[in-house]
Amino acid sequence: MRNKGRILFPVDLTESSEALVPHAKVMAEKFEANLHILFVVRIFHYFSSIYVPHPSISMFEGELLDGARKKMQEFQKSNFQDQPNVFVDVVLGDPADTIIFYIKQHQIDLVIMGTHGRKGLDRVIFGSVAERVIKTSSAPVLVVNPFMPASKDK
Repeated sequence: MRNKGRILFPVDLTESSEALVPHAKVMAEKFEANLHILFVVRIFHYFSSIYVPHPSISMFEGELLDGARKKMQEFQKSNFQDQPNVFVDVVLGDPADTIIFYIKQHQIDLVIMGTHGRKGLDRVIFGSVAERVIKTSSAPVLVVNPFMPASKDK
């Protein structure tokens, strides 16, 4: 990757995201890259077929977007306040599809994301976002297990 590149750090705003912050910071500093931090609020249009009024779904999604924007501001302030060239975005969509679209739209050079997000039945129903991004990304994807302890040189 060339210097002054673009790195995408999609987050889910859980402890997994917090654990990946050092990796994103190191890579952004190493490559003097712009760091794009993205949170995708899952769309709920699939509930419209079970007699939930569309305005209720739209209002709920709007509230989720507002809450996510506030949480992202806190996330950026607590983890990247001293970091130059950080861009934060919160969008509504399917997480994997939206991340792929963001990669193309912003000409991302590298994606850094975690292996863990959803577990159990959620993973079966929604699938692995990381797996879908790895399979369809036009940019290299660095996948990190946020719960694996760092190896120590002996």
